[in-house]
Formats: sequence, C-alpha cells, structure tokens
Amino acid sequence: MSKLDYVIEDLVTANRILAHEGIVDSFGHVSVRHPDNPQRFLLSRARAPARIEHADIMEFDLEGNEIDAKGRKPYLERFIHGSIFEARPDVQSVVHNHSPSVIPFGITSHTLKPLLHMGASIGHEVPVWDSHDHFGDTDLLVSSVEMGRDLAKFLGPGRTALMRGHGCVTLGNTIRHAVFIAIYLEVNAKLQMQAMGMGDIKFLTPGEVDKIIGRTASFTIDRAWENWCRRADRPMQAAQ
Repeated sequence: MSKLDYVIEDLVTANRILAHEGIVDSFGHVSVRHPDNPQRFLLSRARAPARIEHADIMEFDLEGNEIDAKGRKPYLERFIHGSIFEARPDVQSVVHNHSPSVIPFGITSHTLKPLLHMGASIGHEVPVWDSHDHFGDTDLLVSSVEMGRDLAKFLGPGRTALMRGHGCVTLGNTIRHAVFIAIYLEVNAKLQMQAMGMGDIKFLTPGEVDKIIGRTASFTIDRAWENWCRRADRPMQAAQ
C-alpha cells in the first residue's frame, strides 16, 4: 500500500470513528495534509462522515481549490482546513465538529479547561473565536479564505478553539492525534458541565497539563484508536 493510500484509509476511518463516538453527526469533517505535498490537503466531498468511503476523498490546495473534483461537491468550510495548514506547518490533521457539550462554553462566560488526565490533550484552556468580531452578521460558517485565515491566526500555536454558536476545531500532528483531542475535548466539556453543578472545580495545573502532553505518545493514541476502530467496525492499520 502506498503512503497516500495508507493516509486515505486512516482518514476514512477517522470519519467513521468521529461519527460513532458522537463527535460528528450529519455534519463536521476531518482533513489531513497530503503525505507527498505539504501544499495540499485531503478532505472528503460533502457527505455525512459515517458514510464516507475511499472514493469520496478529494485533494485541495491551501486556498481550498479542488485539484480534480471529478464532479464531487466539496464542503463549504474547507477553508478552515486549508488556512490552518497554511499557517501551521507543524499541523498534519484538522477536525471541525459541533459536538454538543462544547457548544455552551462558546456562548457563556465559562472557560473550557482540562480537569481530567486525558483532557490535558486540549491544552491549558480552550479560547473562543467569534466570527462576528471581524465579519459582522454572517451565517457563522467559515465560507471564505479570509475567515479561515482569521480563525487560523486566532489559534496561534494552540491545538483547540471553540467557535461561538458553531462548534470547535482540534489540530494534531497525525490524523489519530487530532481525533484523540476531538474526542477528549467533548468528554472534558461534558464532565466540566457536570462538575459545575456540584461546586468549585479543581482543574489541572499548567505544569500537570504540560507533563501529561509530554508523555502522550503514539502508543497511548494507538491504544485508543484500536478501541475506537473496533467500535466503529473498521480495521486498524499497523503503523507505517
């Protein structure tokens, strides 16, 4: 199997996992930088993540232009992915979703912060990008290169951000890493809402977050990935 086919297979699996774990429903998407050309990225055509197949995967340049559409309709918000890949050479995969527990933290004064060990992957805290700040009244979709670049600039060196009234983005150095962060962002948000009803929360310290991130290697991520593959009825590819 070529490197490209391997990456596409993991990208299809990522979509299925995110759907099975309730991170995406009929909407949301995950991308990966092209393994042979860092100025391109791979993303499915506009289709529900649970239904995505190998033939749905399209190639784009960093401004979101299709390389060879073959009649396939792309996601409108492909600019999220291209702009982040453009701004962040270290990022290899991007997830955009609307998982339910993260939404309240994007529209209230409560800051989403890591409170459990696995939640450290989301970073010290999750900032909120508001499209209204620079673009006024919109339909809240990131539908242009300009909006995508504004979001990417807001992210800076971070790995997560919420989008007011919309959803969130997570960034990873592999597809599996970006999916790992997306799933535990939802888990952490749900637990934080539950804990808020019980009283004051003792969040992880910045030092704890850094140490946990530092030891979260591919072995840990692959352990979770294997479990999620089984649950989503997808084979797990061996590391290439």
